[in-house]
Amino acid sequence: MTVTSPPATGILAARAASLDAADPLAPLRSRYLLPEDCVYLDGNSLGALPAAVPAALQDVVQRQWGTDLIRSWNTNDWWQAPLRVGDALGRLIGAAPGRTVAGDSTSVQLHNALTAAARLRPDRRLLVTDPAHFPTDLYAADSVARLHGLEVRLVPARALPAFLDEHGERVAVCSYGPVDYRTGELHDMAGLTQAVQAVGALALWDLCHAAGALPVALDDLGVDLAVGCGYKYLSGGPGAPAFLYVAERHQSSYDPALTGWNGHARPFDMRGSYTPADGMGRARIGTPAVLSLLTLEAALTAFDGVDMHAVRTKNQSLTGFFIDCVDALLDEREFECVTPRDPERRGAQVALRHDDAHSLIEALAERGVIGDMRAPNLLRFGFNSLYVSHRDALTAVRTLRDVVAQGAHRRERMRHTAAAT
Repeated sequence: MTVTSPPATGILAARAASLDAADPLAPLRSRYLLPEDCVYLDGNSLGALPAAVPAALQDVVQRQWGTDLIRSWNTNDWWQAPLRVGDALGRLIGAAPGRTVAGDSTSVQLHNALTAAARLRPDRRLLVTDPAHFPTDLYAADSVARLHGLEVRLVPARALPAFLDEHGERVAVCSYGPVDYRTGELHDMAGLTQAVQAVGALALWDLCHAAGALPVALDDLGVDLAVGCGYKYLSGGPGAPAFLYVAERHQSSYDPALTGWNGHARPFDMRGSYTPADGMGRARIGTPAVLSLLTLEAALTAFDGVDMHAVRTKNQSLTGFFIDCVDALLDEREFECVTPRDPERRGAQVALRHDDAHSLIEALAERGVIGDMRAPNLLRFGFNSLYVSHRDALTAVRTLRDVVAQGAHRRERMRHTAAAT
């Protein structure tokens, strides 16, 4: 039976206060500029603004661009920014220096990584990916398959080992994400990587919902390739540059779909034929978007001195506490938690199923609680350990309970229906 009495709320409030008081990461909230009276649980779509960014961006625009002008490619080291920021990202995803480059979009990096994988395994014709993958990943897989004569097979993560046992010798690359972007389910990245490589295929991971939230250990796991964005848990800003990781053993053979002058061995010779640079330099493409790249670099300073294992411990606590609040304060007949309750099997988000998901999210936002939804009926709440508190989690669920009790979501739905007609 669902408990909604004031005593239950009081017990949860006391528990939240206790957990927040003991939280070693609590002071890091000051590294972000969050609006007052706002509970922000959508950092798994767009991270909150880091406090270091405005001044850094102002310096890039006014001094580096405005005063130093084109000299900044040298005097402010714009030229090395893709590799420098790549190494800063690498520290958060378990990559040694020289294995990660920052720039372009996740879509571009996916196309390049998938093409490179296909070329590394030219005698294999299957590209395997998750039917529940983020749409861009599916679109990229289909595009690369058309270009290179591959066949896409859609296999759920849990079914991948069995599929590989039967078809492994035909598989070139397997492309998966550690975290299901809709439900928050966490897949066995280590076990799946091992299974893929055991049959001679390459493992490509999309870290968009893992970087900055989980202690990813790319080098230790022996991952072949990885991509990810900079604007979710890393808070690099809307459309922030993506990143690409290539294991050192593959770098000399890395042959992407797109090549540009920045990836040339001698870019300023302006030669008409392409010779790739050594190491990760060859993964650079065209002239980088310097303003976005240096914004991301400033944003990453929010992680200075932060242990990613502590980040993981906290988001397990936050998501677990949020689920407890849902159990205590919401009607289980209306809301279904689709995120695994086992803390080892979920990422840093919780998803609830409700028929009025869109209207509920809109009503929550009007009351200062920002989450998001995924069609047709999932409410998603993301928990960034650097700026979200247990108190925030309780406030979100209490507000959701009040919205339902007051019927605010029904009025919201009627308003949208009227506007549409």
